[in-house]
Amino acid sequence: MQNKNLWTETKFIKTAQGYKASNDPKNVSLSSHIIANIQASIYEKIIRQHATGLLLDLGCGNVPLYGIYKDLVQDNICIDWGNTLHKNQYLDYEFDLNNVLSLESEQFDTILSTDVLEHIAKPELLMSEMARLLKPDGKIILTVPFLYWLHEQPYDFFRYTEFALRMFCKNNNLTLIELEPYGGALEVVLDIIAKQMIQFSPVLCKIYSKLAIIFFESHLGKQISRKTAKKFPIGYYLVAQKPVDNLIEQKV
Repeated sequence: MQNKNLWTETKFIKTAQGYKASNDPKNVSLSSHIIANIQASIYEKIIRQHATGLLLDLGCGNVPLYGIYKDLVQDNICIDWGNTLHKNQYLDYEFDLNNVLSLESEQFDTILSTDVLEHIAKPELLMSEMARLLKPDGKIILTVPFLYWLHEQPYDFFRYTEFALRMFCKNNNLTLIELEPYGGALEVVLDIIAKQMIQFSPVLCKIYSKLAIIFFESHLGKQISRKTAKKFPIGYYLVAQKPVDNLIEQKV
């Protein structure tokens, strides 16, 4: 990662209770605060459990998760599309993620890619590239949205079910460690309302989002989310591992 000394928190901020969505509307829209807060908790949990060694932050943007993983890994490499209008000062490499990545095989212990795969026109190729770049015994940490609005148009191509994610792992000889939905029907509906409300009153949207988050964190809110997540998830998180050579040979 370039210019580590210049890095600052953007989308996610550290609090005494763990990572939360930023309250700065320049970093997180008021209408997205509900979902970003859920994501912060999910990302922190899986990164702390699985990130290690040399980490590839694939589709890193402004590297919002660096604060979570920086003390867990030996080093990190940041890759994303180049942006000629606003140069990303953290990038080690600028690549078109729809093409083969010009990097040496089997060099990363961890590959982190959060909410990137839906923007890839050739997802099968990127998944095979991640598998190629991963060291034996290394892990991919991946998140994708499902019941979530169109964003970053026109570069929003796909939504993924758990079955598509399982297929990606199977096709690339990856062992599935974790695959779970996050969010449920309540979060989906309240997120849609927030995204409509902000068009009429940002002030009301801010109040609404804070109340919604309080409810999500209540016993009843968690119960509703848990019971509806399987059929109506906001998205999924996945952890997959590349088998060592002898395990691959046993499966052939």
